Amino acid sequence: TKEFIADGIKVILKPSAKQIISAQLFVRGGTANYSKKQEGIEAMAFTIAMDGGTTNKSKNDFTSEAEKLGTSFSKSTTLDYGNLSVTCIRSAWNASWNLFTDALLNPAFKAEEFEKERDKMLANIKQRESSADASLRELAMEHVFTGQNYAKKTEGSEASLQTLKVEDVKQYFKSTICKSRCFLVIVGDVSEQDIRAKIKASLAKLPQGRAATTEPRVLITKSSEKIVDRKIATNYLLGVMSAPKFNSEDGFPMLMAFNILYDRFFVELRTKRSLSYAPQASYNRDALSNPFSVVYISTTKPKDAIDAMVAIIDSAKKYGITKKELEDQKQSFLTSYFMKLETAEAQSNALGRAEILGNWKLDDQFNKKVEATTLAQANDAIRKYTNAIMWTYLGKKEMVSASDFKQPIKYNASSKPY
Repeated sequence: TKEFIADGIKVILKPSAKQIISAQLFVRGGTANYSKKQEGIEAMAFTIAMDGGTTNKSKNDFTSEAEKLGTSFSKSTTLDYGNLSVTCIRSAWNASWNLFTDALLNPAFKAEEFEKERDKMLANIKQRESSADASLRELAMEHVFTGQNYAKKTEGSEASLQTLKVEDVKQYFKSTICKSRCFLVIVGDVSEQDIRAKIKASLAKLPQGRAATTEPRVLITKSSEKIVDRKIATNYLLGVMSAPKFNSEDGFPMLMAFNILYDRFFVELRTKRSLSYAPQASYNRDALSNPFSVVYISTTKPKDAIDAMVAIIDSAKKYGITKKELEDQKQSFLTSYFMKLETAEAQSNALGRAEILGNWKLDDQFNKKVEATTLAQANDAIRKYTNAIMWTYLGKKEMVSASDFKQPIKYNASSKPY
């Protein structure tokens, strides 16, 4: 894997002997690129650009040509970044690249496509509202990150989507897809010379633009609870804690520690106590500006569940993770991690995410970083970053009270979690 600059655009190229090529344009910023009133605008803009035709080709002509080539396009947007991508076979690379860059440089943004996408997004919002899990996640993000970028909904809200106009979306795309915010990741059997020539004839035309902003780090140091009454059969709980940035010295140790904590949750909460079907503990390593970890459970016994969850965290802090747990976790984690990287698209996505988090070399060094994680580092990470939980509860209000939302013991770690 190597990197180079081509006409002002950073390129990360990973050679592959396979006959599949994946190219992804990553866009920095995510929720930092738009206001709360415009939440959902990036998801809408990226979808219309990739699926709505261009000024040179109608939607039908664009789709038909892609289908004949066997080429697929995708798009996504997250808290800290978005991406637009093309995947094709080697023999269709030239034609597929031309389609991809036409969509990036000349999206049509027709009014009818805008209306269709907005209706679809509004329908998805209704579906999310009917899902307890989706509602819980949104409530938790609003509770924990009030007034911050992470409180914005990447897929939009009914209020924001109703006020957006097609010109707003068109202008957003034009100002966001720029050299200062974008970089390109390519995995496949292509040469640097070929990529340079292609960029010179296409993406070199992108404006320089302004770099994306990064929100200041805000640590969770005080516990709190948000109780939302809903008459449903099962009650839902999600606790959020601060976590280290993944490219910091605590990143990989935190990843290992929380994977072990997940295993302990599964054994204790599901297997032994039958409190939940799918309890979770996870470290969101993709979050860039304000990384966080979560503990989650759906249960008919919320008080017992909170007690048990906090007790598991306390036990890990008091007595530590064992050497066997860490070694077993390393092997099982690496196996599943590399199994997920079998496709060119998965590999380009992993490189892009690593670059967003600080450096694409994090992905190339993944195996070494995991293997180098020590027991002391994993224990230190879990003790440093589990001192305050912000709880969000969705369920029968009468089944809990504020005093039920317990907190882990505070452990005097050797250094502060910054």
